[in-house]
Amino acid sequence: MEETIKKLLTPGKGILAADESFPTIEKRFAEFKIDSTEESRRAYRQMLLATPNLEQYISGVILFDETIKQKTDDGVFFPDYLNQRGIVPGIKIDQGTIDFGGHPGEKITQGLEGLIERLVEYKGLGARFTKFRSVITIGEGLPTQDCLKVNADILAQFAKGSQSQDLVPIVEPEVVMDGDHGIEVCQEATTRTLKIVFAALKSFGVDIAQLLLKINMVLPGSNSHQAVNSGTISKSTLTALRTAVPKEVPGVVFLSGGQSPAEACENLNEIKRSGVHPWEISFSYARALQAPALAIWRGRAENVNKAQNEFLKRAKLASLAREGEYKTEMEEA
Repeated sequence: MEETIKKLLTPGKGILAADESFPTIEKRFAEFKIDSTEESRRAYRQMLLATPNLEQYISGVILFDETIKQKTDDGVFFPDYLNQRGIVPGIKIDQGTIDFGGHPGEKITQGLEGLIERLVEYKGLGARFTKFRSVITIGEGLPTQDCLKVNADILAQFAKGSQSQDLVPIVEPEVVMDGDHGIEVCQEATTRTLKIVFAALKSFGVDIAQLLLKINMVLPGSNSHQAVNSGTISKSTLTALRTAVPKEVPGVVFLSGGQSPAEACENLNEIKRSGVHPWEISFSYARALQAPALAIWRGRAENVNKAQNEFLKRAKLASLAREGEYKTEMEEA
């Protein structure tokens, strides 16, 4: 696990989240009138993973259950192909959210049923790390303590199970952007979430030196009219992390969470530049890396090279931001 963590946190590199569920990728494809079929999804993931020089900027890829069992056009299983490129294959373990009974507006995440058997299978297919996401909503009286506790316990059981199979868990308690709340409310909710998650991890005997934390940046709600700059976002995010995340955690990888690709880079860059941190700071982006390439690809083979060029550009810019070397004028280069 130590070797895997070191590889994932390689300086100048980050993690690609290519683990969209069927409903999510269908929604993304529909925007460009692409039919979501097993073959179209395979072709799309291949377009991303086969991008020339991707290994310069991407250290690991989180795959979906379908994708980890699929092959390239040349008949190579995707995990084997990634290994050949020096990229660590990982797998999403959670199985989506359901309503949290008696708590309107809140969700809990499925994925503990048959956990060990699934982990053994995925390890046999080549996975070296795992990821499990919980969804925390801000609203009137939300998040509740009950919701935070139940989701934290689920994340802890996932992490404990993963470590028992020598798989590095990426624990992802995402405080989502939905809502009209200000950044101060998000900071409080994120801090409270993290405190409860790490208390649960400790309670279940999880080795926090052998996991990665995937977390949202602290941002105003998507329907908020509050204007904040990257400096404020960085300060609010780091205050939450320093309050609640133990220094023994080797790395914090940020999700993009609805930010534009440029915003995700600018804010990561500012966080990286804001002093010395006890954990390695990196990224684990999905849309912030993929969206521009998908808009070019549109399911057409003739667009693959152009889409890959755009995807590589986004990976390079995120890599520069992860080192605190990103500048907004690079967007036009």
